[in-house]
Amino acid sequence: MKVPAGTTAGEAVAGAGLPNKGPEAIVVVRDAAGELRDLSWAPESDVEVEAVPADSEDGRGVIRHSAAHVLAQAVQDTFDDAKLGIGPPVKDGFYYDFDVDRPFTPDDLRALEKRMKQIIKSGQKFSRRRLDSVEEARAELADEPYKLELVDLKSDVDTDEVMEVGGGELTVYDNVDRHGEVVWGDLCRGPHVPHTRYLPAVKLMRVAAAYWRGDQSNQQLQRIYGTAWESKERLDEHLEWLAEAERRDHRRIGAELDLFSFPDEVGSGLPVFHPKGGIIRRELEDYSRKRHEQAGYEFVYSPHITKDALFKTSGHLDWYKDGMFPAMHLDEELDADGEVRKPGQDYYLKPMNCPFHNLIYRSRGRSYRELPLRLFEFGSVYRYEKSGVVHGLTRVRGMTQDDAHIYCTPDQLQEELKSLLGFVLDLLRDYGLEDFYLELSTRNEQKYVGDDASWDLATEALREAAASSGLELVPDPGGAAFYGPKISVQARDALGRSWQMSTIQVDYHLPELFGLEYTAPDGSKQRPIKIHRALFGSIERFFGVLTEHYAGAFPAWLAPVQVVGIPIADEHVEHLREVADRLRAEGLRVEVDAGDERMQKKIRTHTTQKVPFQLLAGGQDVESGAVSFRFRDGSQINGVPVDDAVAALTGWVRRRENASPTAENFPVVEPA
Repeated sequence: MKVPAGTTAGEAVAGAGLPNKGPEAIVVVRDAAGELRDLSWAPESDVEVEAVPADSEDGRGVIRHSAAHVLAQAVQDTFDDAKLGIGPPVKDGFYYDFDVDRPFTPDDLRALEKRMKQIIKSGQKFSRRRLDSVEEARAELADEPYKLELVDLKSDVDTDEVMEVGGGELTVYDNVDRHGEVVWGDLCRGPHVPHTRYLPAVKLMRVAAAYWRGDQSNQQLQRIYGTAWESKERLDEHLEWLAEAERRDHRRIGAELDLFSFPDEVGSGLPVFHPKGGIIRRELEDYSRKRHEQAGYEFVYSPHITKDALFKTSGHLDWYKDGMFPAMHLDEELDADGEVRKPGQDYYLKPMNCPFHNLIYRSRGRSYRELPLRLFEFGSVYRYEKSGVVHGLTRVRGMTQDDAHIYCTPDQLQEELKSLLGFVLDLLRDYGLEDFYLELSTRNEQKYVGDDASWDLATEALREAAASSGLELVPDPGGAAFYGPKISVQARDALGRSWQMSTIQVDYHLPELFGLEYTAPDGSKQRPIKIHRALFGSIERFFGVLTEHYAGAFPAWLAPVQVVGIPIADEHVEHLREVADRLRAEGLRVEVDAGDERMQKKIRTHTTQKVPFQLLAGGQDVESGAVSFRFRDGSQINGVPVDDAVAALTGWVRRRENASPTAENFPVVEPA
């Protein structure tokens, strides 16, 4: 769309007949440089622009930023002493930080949301105004100490916060009422929607504490989170999505299904797995072991602690020490006078398995004929995550990684990466994850070791392997570890959320540090290339992700209890026990509920516990040598001969079907 010189973008939008109401309403435009501009923007010469609708990601970002201004206005209308922090849009919403005398309460949130709706209904305009100097800004914002601090940052062009305030200039957005009176304003870069009626669906969500500019040495502020959408329908969908995410929260499900817990006596981020959780974890690990054996991996084991010299050699004490638990000073010996006879040394809990695998490789001479050498370990590692970051199983301090390190020649690198990526994706699919994309993390220019040439070779090798997969590749500039670039497999779960799963890193550096060699065909000593690979990332995190993906209704092959027998009356118990014995002989996990509760109560209990198969039996089933199936969704198949039932159940579990069985998809007679 063209915006002629001297014409506002809004006038051009109207002239083009583009919508100004509803989810497709144009809220801003994007100029040729990619910058978003208000509809009140009038270029000095003719320009081509792209119209940005409310229901696009950029459009929603503008809506949410505008909603944050309305929130700030509502807060200062309600709390005279409130001082403003910052209020950016974030994923699915916005927040604004305030310095107030007391924390906000739930009643405050309800009152503020009501005031926001009044402001929105009044149709205030967002009007951009340029400040001519820092001095003018200081005078206007004299009562806003945090805004004054941002203004002062404008004089330091090297400070990132400059771009948060207004790019190359200082600007204010005024909220102007229907009478043309400025009723509120905020230092802001923009852009914003034309007026508040473009904010049809806003809701405040929660309050949290936050430190000014993220620094704990600064003042603690009150942060209000909200969400805003282009329509009431999209808001309702989002709220339902949030409710479903809450229902799937692995911490709640873990307690309800008796899978794991986090005892205070053990410590933050250190889970213990209960018997039922232990079954699921064992199945996850056992299947992974089987697939690794088939793919030519060799299993190794390493201790949980080591002398500090190992991590000095690897560089972890230089680059990763903040993520490690403090040292344990051991082995010191004193004489009878208390004098040190033998000095002690520092030991560390290991945060990584890879240095140990280097020692295994180096333990004897290696030939090119042994390469690629694939070492694999379920290795427990420990990382000192800050308490505010620890979250259930998905961010822990003690974890078990399914860690592999592949040592190969340069000629083998590309084929090994492609094969490895295929192996990773196939194995994740076996656990029921299907929707993937890849992320390529490149060098952090402030935190890396090694030479440019090896980094370039490693990065291009990963890029080529990623391209061969056919999956979308998203750049992650600066996200690599200090020793090499990586590809991470991002998997979307049942709610569409992305989780980082497997990582594949190419490392030229650590083989150099550890002096790793192999004898080449010509007898020369050559340096191998090392590939780091974690498939689950960690067993704990993968367990948490799968719990939420399946909402606790694990596939039958993973379920702690796969089959439960429920008799209609006591005289039917023995029949079900005989069926259970046959299923156990086939390796299935079976229980018979012979308790005193009524049958319907038992059905509700085991449905709540998400058991995939319930076998019911009454007098007619006993007489005909049959059972009736009941599934999680409440559907049933009645009168299935026991032989067919055993064959169908055994086949379903052995095939590792990931679908939840129902009367429609479960074959009661196994095909020949």
